[in-house]
Amino acid sequence: MVSGSPRSGAATIAKARVGGTRRIPWQLSILTIASEPDADGYEVVILDANLYSQEEAHRRALEACGGALLFGTTGVRGFQVADVLDCSTRVRARFPDLPMVIGGWFASAAPELQLGTGLYDALVVGQGEITFGELVRAVDAGEPLESVPGLALWRDGEVVRTPPRPVVGWDRLRGVPWHLIDIEPYRAHQLRRRGGREVERMPTPPGFQGRPFFGISYYSSFGCPEPCTFCCAPGISNRRWKEMPADRLLDDLCGLQERWGFDAVRFYDANWGVSERRTREFAEGLIDRGRRLWWYCLMQSSSILRYEPSTLDAMRDSGMYVVGIGGETGSEETMLRIGKHTDSEDNLRAAVEMDRRGVCSWVTYIIGYPGEPADSMMATIDQCRRISAAARLARATMWPYRPIPGTALYAEALKLGYRPPRTLREWGTIGEFHLDETWPGKIPAEVARARKLYEHFSTLSMGLARGRLGWWEKRARRRMATGDFRGGLLEARAFDLVHRVSSRLFPARGRREIEPGHRTSVQSERTG
Repeated sequence: MVSGSPRSGAATIAKARVGGTRRIPWQLSILTIASEPDADGYEVVILDANLYSQEEAHRRALEACGGALLFGTTGVRGFQVADVLDCSTRVRARFPDLPMVIGGWFASAAPELQLGTGLYDALVVGQGEITFGELVRAVDAGEPLESVPGLALWRDGEVVRTPPRPVVGWDRLRGVPWHLIDIEPYRAHQLRRRGGREVERMPTPPGFQGRPFFGISYYSSFGCPEPCTFCCAPGISNRRWKEMPADRLLDDLCGLQERWGFDAVRFYDANWGVSERRTREFAEGLIDRGRRLWWYCLMQSSSILRYEPSTLDAMRDSGMYVVGIGGETGSEETMLRIGKHTDSEDNLRAAVEMDRRGVCSWVTYIIGYPGEPADSMMATIDQCRRISAAARLARATMWPYRPIPGTALYAEALKLGYRPPRTLREWGTIGEFHLDETWPGKIPAEVARARKLYEHFSTLSMGLARGRLGWWEKRARRRMATGDFRGGLLEARAFDLVHRVSSRLFPARGRREIEPGHRTSVQSERTG
């Protein structure tokens, strides 16, 4: 949230409030858009509800809005949507004349859902730093919101857009105002023993198994050039990709590490590695500066394969320990259909390349695309199996397809009978999409069974279930190598029974903490 007089010397006391929601570390998007008002001299107050109970976070939001110029918030699908709705409803009831604005990916993709509530005066579409800064100035000066490009407004029961805001590069964007947050609550939370159900757990860096570490999250680019039809990024960023230059990124991260002393960085960029030149400059810059910094990011398998081997080596040597790869599908036909510029076998080759360098690949797939046949889904499961067998460090997993507003496949899903949530409250119930189907009935029983067996034997073969490699794990490795899962369901149930009994008799041998996305139990299997 924000309060204070502009440095221009204007007499008006201007307060802008920037509110946050849950489960996004630090509310980086909120912190980023605060850069313009902060530079203009407004007092910005950031409220991150991760730090409080829901009731306490809402209480603090109401308290901070007293005498405010503007309330701003954001939220992605799932709990955040419902939480933001509740908080905004309370703010509107307490302060009926307070201007309120919302932004973010979900709001930009479905502005009618947010604006139709009557809670918000404006919605920031897409890249929001400059738009939000101009919005604050317009509200402060009493200017009409129609004068600010990049907004969606609610007029006469429908969405009206102001002129579009072009995507800009980092030469137009200010640095993140890190001074607006107190880092200590985040450090203290991470250095406590982590809960196994924590949604935003960072993967454990090498050397930290069994002991706490401190990591931060960071954005260093905006947008993505890929045309994937299941993703809302093409429609919002117009397939533009703008990166922070490597030298600026290095200066900022190294400066933050000196101040905060963190061990790891998670890049939340949608597509971190588009530019090999920037990647090399960043990796070599960390090495030249003598920084020990573990980091991971999201990349395309095609990027990994076109990089020079020396660039991949520099990434490893500079501290890269995990790379997230959007595998999407193991079927060549489905890959073409979703519009991604990747050969389906590139996923396997990229995972092997990183495995050779001791870097873990988290390869994520989707099954159940609109109209996807069962043999395509089975090809995806088989590719996951082959990756797990060929690259021991790799983690390949698949999630049920989730229709997302603002995507090309969303309209197709509607034609095929998908019934989307009708209200924000209903959208707020869609959370753990990687575990639950948001469009039930699109994954055949035999595919669901094969997926469960893959998850079981994959997790077991890596020694994640028991923290050691014994008879069960070696047998699972043989199954993963051959793809022979005959009798696998019975064997999986037998393992679950034996493991539960042995864990009770010998608690010290119980299952250790498993990284997100991996489960061993098949007890919820209903198909066989």
